[in-house]
Amino acid sequence: MQLNSIKPAPGAKHPKRRVGRGIGSGLGKTAGRGHKGQKSRAGGFHKVGFEGGQMPLQRRLPKRGFVSPTKKNDAEVRLSALDRIPGDIIDILILKQAGLVSGSALNVKVILSGKIERAVKLQGIPVTKGAKAAIEAAGGSVE
Repeated sequence: MQLNSIKPAPGAKHPKRRVGRGIGSGLGKTAGRGHKGQKSRAGGFHKVGFEGGQMPLQRRLPKRGFVSPTKKNDAEVRLSALDRIPGDIIDILILKQAGLVSGSALNVKVILSGKIERAVKLQGIPVTKGAKAAIEAAGGSVE
């Protein structure tokens, strides 16, 4: 295959539709816009959500809830995920390098989900009561 021999697949390219060019074209006179009305005129479109002057739906419904500004900074790590990390000492930096938490995470917490088979030492990471018991039962420790 040469660069000068590349062409689109058959049927992939269509000629531009020329509207308003006589009745024989099938798109003459009104050019596919129908008769009269706002949508038939040049520039005759309204903004998204406009309902003809009626109060739009997004303004009729009440505001609800909020977006937490700190949610993107918090992360949870399952106990079973700690099993897959090489090394015995685990801190936030190691969790980020392993891809278990996002790079923007500031607060990480280990939760009891799954099992841990080996002894690990957690440094500077809070854990739930159940997760702490499971880590210590496997011979690990939490600092």
